[in-house]
Amino acid sequence: METYSEFARIYDTFMDDVPYEEWGSYLRELLLDYGVDNGILLELGCGTGNITEILAQYGYDMIGIDNSGEMLEIAANKKAASGHDILYLEQDMREFELYGTVRAVVSICDSINYITDEEDLLQVFKLVNNYLDIGGVFIFDLNTIYKYMEIGETTISENREDASFIWENIYYEEERINSYDLTLFIKDENGKYDKYFENHVQRAYTIEEIKTLLMQAGLEYITAYDAFSKNPVKDDSERIYVIARECMKKAEESV
Repeated sequence: METYSEFARIYDTFMDDVPYEEWGSYLRELLLDYGVDNGILLELGCGTGNITEILAQYGYDMIGIDNSGEMLEIAANKKAASGHDILYLEQDMREFELYGTVRAVVSICDSINYITDEEDLLQVFKLVNNYLDIGGVFIFDLNTIYKYMEIGETTISENREDASFIWENIYYEEERINSYDLTLFIKDENGKYDKYFENHVQRAYTIEEIKTLLMQAGLEYITAYDAFSKNPVKDDSERIYVIARECMKKAEESV
């Protein structure tokens, strides 16, 4: 089953409680901390473009990549409404291609957790390193082991006027794999509800695993924060932000 296909149609409906403006402001602050105040930025796993649009408002030249054409279609509609000059590309982040380098790469809303194989994640990091400017910055968030363990085996449901969902979650502690089945009920133009299914799978990574993979990809691990702060990661952090930097091109040029 594909993910974010039919769910794309109602994604923003059920994410309307997410404070995207605050998330975007926090991300902007982190970018400024590392000297990225303008230029071309790439967002991996951009979805329907909520953060992409906010970063464009800050003056960045945005590229958004996602492997869901349905999500990108909604992002394109937002782009048409805002008038922002955003380039959206339907690509898998494990195989993405750009025409040149960028000042920074960002990836939030646990997009990186969807890469469940370490070799695949290493490939993502290598591509990020390849397309970053010399000294360019990579910022991404992760759901933590603690968060997935807290969710555990849970069923969540929500009902809205035009759509409803049932979320059946299970966390496999040994493999650190979180899987959830979504049953969607979406109203059509005739007022009838169509039923759809999607399965989503994510993986939790330790900071040590992330550090190792970043190093193997030629990136320098800088720090990790408890989300939406500049405090160290805690045992009960549910979401963390990792900051890394391209560090190999300058060294290669000096050889």
